Amino acid sequence: MRIPTFLLPMTLLLAACSTTNATDTSATTAQLRLATYNTSLYSDDDGGLIRQLQGNSEHARKIAAVLQQARPDLVLLNEFDFDQAEQAADLFQKRYLEVAQPGGGEPLHYAYRYLAPVNTGVPSGLDLDNNGTVGGKGRERGNDAWGYGLHPGQYGMLVLSRYPIDTNAVRTFQLLKWSTLPDALRPVNPDTGKSFWPDTVWSQLRLSSKSHWDVPVDTPLGTVHVLAAHPTPPVFDGKEKRNVARNHDELRLWKEYLDGGDKPWLCDDQGRCGGLAADARFVIVGDLNNDPADGDGNHAAILELLEHPRVLRYATPTSKGAEETGLAYAEKGITRRGAPQHATGDFGPRSGTMRLDYVLPSTGFSYVGSGVFWPSNQSPEAKIADGSDHHLVWVDVR
Repeated sequence: MRIPTFLLPMTLLLAACSTTNATDTSATTAQLRLATYNTSLYSDDDGGLIRQLQGNSEHARKIAAVLQQARPDLVLLNEFDFDQAEQAADLFQKRYLEVAQPGGGEPLHYAYRYLAPVNTGVPSGLDLDNNGTVGGKGRERGNDAWGYGLHPGQYGMLVLSRYPIDTNAVRTFQLLKWSTLPDALRPVNPDTGKSFWPDTVWSQLRLSSKSHWDVPVDTPLGTVHVLAAHPTPPVFDGKEKRNVARNHDELRLWKEYLDGGDKPWLCDDQGRCGGLAADARFVIVGDLNNDPADGDGNHAAILELLEHPRVLRYATPTSKGAEETGLAYAEKGITRRGAPQHATGDFGPRSGTMRLDYVLPSTGFSYVGSGVFWPSNQSPEAKIADGSDHHLVWVDVR
């Protein structure tokens, strides 16, 4: 059909608008899946994880299967033992992620990764548990490490990415002293009213129990700063509540990092000082070991992060499995103040379920969707979801 001459200008205008809209839509449909997963891929023995992965680890196959199902673009793996030669990371990628797993999906390849030393298991040379001795065996040795661990690198961290990582711009805060944090919660022995640690020890203590990383990734949505951490659990201490205080302040470090302003005390391991640029996009990821309403932690710190003006507001991720498990505990008298469907892990009959794992994108992103990989107990996928007491949390943004 021929278009009448008087309609041609209008037709051309509509065609131009249609082309423009199509281009804009294409630009805004690019999206990222951001995730965190405490994998429990650790060993009490130095090199133990490497030996497990060299075999046929059912545990690792389940973790890989979950990742193959969720298929995040960027993911932080907590509790993945660090080794300098990256053998464990190589083995996990080649023998597990890049091989189709039972209950999983297609093989999954990550072209880029970041891992670095952590404080767990690194001897401090100090009596950090105040038992009168330095080091020792087993738990006593772990208690006197910069972060609790039975060997250096235990409970490490691993970032996997589909997109290039700017390794030259990575910032790590493994060595930052706890006492440099303004208004740090210095633990006090309630029986004596005195500091749990003398000044000579307090001045040397490191804040991060593992490390805090700022890992810039070049994505289709621009540079995304992956802010990765795994604060100490706020338990396994005494009346002084030193782990409660440390967990609180490890979380508060991210608040200080986002707040801006002059912070000459906030210096990374490379000697660069100051917080994150005001216009930078980021995602805070990790097992943060603090539930907003339940558990032993000081909830103020996690609430400050959730409500930080630079953090995107979105609906809390949920899962059917969390709801079922939480309700089953409630029938046994173990209740929680938070909504059961918001939990990210099952920590046994003493603690029940809690929300400890977080993916917190920055403002500047649009929320698309989210979830926790914790399927219903009746689902076939439940067979791969029990590789860890935590569950993978994901958020899609554009």
